[in-house]
Amino acid sequence: MQARRMARELALLGLSQLSEKPGKLITQDFKKLLLSAVQALTAEAKDALETASDELKRGSQHLVDSGTRASDVEKGRAMVEDAIALTQTAINRLAHAVELPEFIRLSNQSEIEAFALELLSNTAKYQHDVDAVLDDAMVAWNLKRLARIDRDILRLAVVEINYLGTPDRVAINEAVELAKRYSDDDGFRFINGVLRRVVSRSDGSQVEGNEATVDSPVA
Repeated sequence: MQARRMARELALLGLSQLSEKPGKLITQDFKKLLLSAVQALTAEAKDALETASDELKRGSQHLVDSGTRASDVEKGRAMVEDAIALTQTAINRLAHAVELPEFIRLSNQSEIEAFALELLSNTAKYQHDVDAVLDDAMVAWNLKRLARIDRDILRLAVVEINYLGTPDRVAINEAVELAKRYSDDDGFRFINGVLRRVVSRSDGSQVEGNEATVDSPVA
């Protein structure tokens, strides 16, 4: 994993475990940040396993109750398949939680630490302004109504673009990759649209084409 990509992920996972009050973000140290990231991944894995277990029980019971009715058998199989997929997600989260500290140890830890803490400190410092930029870029929606993980992905990307000099395309692409891993199925498309609109407004240009349209996320 690239050092900066790993730092972005650490910052995102750290944010998810911390208060949204800016003052508390500034005081974070790297060890606490890493611990927060591992805790976030572990919690997600636990939630996924619990959901998978419930889904597997329902699917198994549905198969028992269905007898030989083809439609009911198919529904039960689909529920079991969903449970298997959720279990795989949980396994991947746990594996990543276990591997993350070792990845950092074997990588350029100083660069990862510096960039992750820079992201956090600037997110804290400019959060009010960043949130205003994001609210302005969303049509018929606002930042507070988004899932916490989506808010944090958007904030980190805008901080990179507006305050850290990261090229627009790089910041957007990295945010999309984070969303694909941690948001829901449609989250990355919404985040891509919001950030494209942020950039277009900053440049003073008009947003053109469907790709730049910002639709409200599905509730």
